[in-house]
Amino acid sequence: MPHHDSSTKTFKSIVYRIEIYLMRSLMEEGDAYGDLGNGGIQLDGKMLQTFQKSFVQAQNIFDQNRLLINEINQNHESKIPDNLSRNVGLIRELNNNIRKVVDLYSDLSSNFTKSMDVNNSSEGDSRLDAKKRTRPS
Repeated sequence: MPHHDSSTKTFKSIVYRIEIYLMRSLMEEGDAYGDLGNGGIQLDGKMLQTFQKSFVQAQNIFDQNRLLINEINQNHESKIPDNLSRNVGLIRELNNNIRKVVDLYSDLSSNFTKSMDVNNSSEGDSRLDAKKRTRPS
């Protein structure tokens, strides 16, 4: 089944590109917000739950897409007209699922940025408060 391998590689390539895009976005945000690797990110429990929920949703969509791709491949290989016609709808569903994942990752990126903005403004306020307390009268 060489065609199946090709479709799987294409799907994995799309997922890989999305992951690379997200990692680049996070790295750019890391440059703006400090060193990500040395505890520069402080997320509250609610934010972590939001991230986890989004990643679980994305994984569920990826799993569904894997099934869709398998069915699309089987229909294509069968060359049966009804199966080939069914692929039109399956491919639309696959495209919609990919849009959903992009939206999820976009929301994650936005939430991450907002979280970092809140953390940075809190740290800035703490530094200002510390300076106010240490000023001589």
